[in-house]
Amino acid sequence: MSSTSADFLGHPKGVYICFFTEMWERMSYYGMRALLVLFMVDQVQGAKLSDAQATAIYGLYTALVYVMALPGGWVGDRLLGMKRAVWWGGVVIALGHITLGIERPEAFYIGLVIVAVGSGLLKSNMSSMVAQLYPEGGARRDAGYTLFYMGINIGAFIGMILCPWLAQKYGWRWGFSAAAVGMILGLVQFQLTKKRIADIGVQPEHPAAHMRRDKLLLVLGIAAITVLVILCVNGVIVIDPVALAKATATIISCLAAAFFAWAFVLAGLTPEEKKRMVLIVVLFGASALFFAGFEQAGSSFSLFAERYTIRTVGSLGTIPAGQFQSLNSLMVIGLAPVVAMLWSWLARRKAEPAMITKFSWGLFALALGFIVAAYAAQQALATGPVLPTWLIGIYLLHTLGELFLSPIGLSAVSKLAPERLAGQTMGIWFLGSSLGNILAGLLAGEVTGDAAAQMPHVFMQVVYLAGATGVVLLVLSRPLSRLMKGVQ
Repeated sequence: MSSTSADFLGHPKGVYICFFTEMWERMSYYGMRALLVLFMVDQVQGAKLSDAQATAIYGLYTALVYVMALPGGWVGDRLLGMKRAVWWGGVVIALGHITLGIERPEAFYIGLVIVAVGSGLLKSNMSSMVAQLYPEGGARRDAGYTLFYMGINIGAFIGMILCPWLAQKYGWRWGFSAAAVGMILGLVQFQLTKKRIADIGVQPEHPAAHMRRDKLLLVLGIAAITVLVILCVNGVIVIDPVALAKATATIISCLAAAFFAWAFVLAGLTPEEKKRMVLIVVLFGASALFFAGFEQAGSSFSLFAERYTIRTVGSLGTIPAGQFQSLNSLMVIGLAPVVAMLWSWLARRKAEPAMITKFSWGLFALALGFIVAAYAAQQALATGPVLPTWLIGIYLLHTLGELFLSPIGLSAVSKLAPERLAGQTMGIWFLGSSLGNILAGLLAGEVTGDAAAQMPHVFMQVVYLAGATGVVLLVLSRPLSRLMKGVQ
């Protein structure tokens, strides 16, 4: 019996291997991310940056993680195969976290780039491997992706509890080093259990015509990035993080537009594949908008927890600000199985909402969360630190939005993508997240530090934009759903 046919609790056994590998990788990623902005604005032991600089760098880093998913998908599709791409991505991530643990300023920035490169290589290929475990598509694949998403959030919860605690008790570097240990555990687990998915992703799905040349170009590209980073951290090249973030947002938008133009004009797509690609474009835009708001968790909401939230809880002492980010993951762990069962239950009764409708619900939940955020900010500015219940409410609403949108988006792209462009199209999906992340960093710079008085106003602007987009998607749900003709 192949790994794709052997089921456990209604799902291929291989999905649980992907579940645990991704869990440990996300433990390392989110554990470090929970510390990132707080470390950079620490004027005593941190990087000593302004709020605007720190949140811009946060946006650049998180954006780079998703940007690298595009070449990472290409490497998996064309050069290494998805399984080897996942392994080497994990190795690179572990090396990046080890570099972050070195107590030198230049090591911090070099480590960020190394982690981003490894994450891009691992993440797009792991998601594509999950898709191959469900060749039948349909609601079962949606449920599988939601299960996979729960693994992501278990890892994130562990990382965002453990790393901030270590950082507060023993110092920042201990928190960063713990993230390296998490990734190493993920590598060990993957190596020991990969036989369960022996027939998935072993060889490139579409090998490059000039394999040796393309591998050489890959190595040269990595070397060029390394040299550029070293020049920047040593002051040979001086960069304004905010200006760079704005420029990067423009570049990402142009890169996505170029990919879609190439796909429509030069990739030899059939008329049906082109229709599906139109839908991917819509999902790309909605995803970017959603994550521009959602990723305030690691930037403006993290600083709100640090400066405007009551964090002393009786005998428990002071809760590290970074641990508040774990609320999202904890809620996903609790709610993901419920949402997965809901979709399956509705599908059996032929009452499941269209995928576009689910996306609109996600945007509505995001808008409601920002209504709460705007009111909480108004109260904090007027009367001082507020109870943590405000952040709990925000995270609850945004978690529901995430579950309505993100795993469904992953599943939809895996269904809609032309087979020969599967990895690259998954990379484009993550590129939408990348754009959202960098916009999140820029947005956070507008509502922190000296600009804190603008929080209620800016948060309400997010409400209007997300709500309006949700309404448009809901109205267009039926005609857009027709573009999925023949896709289960």
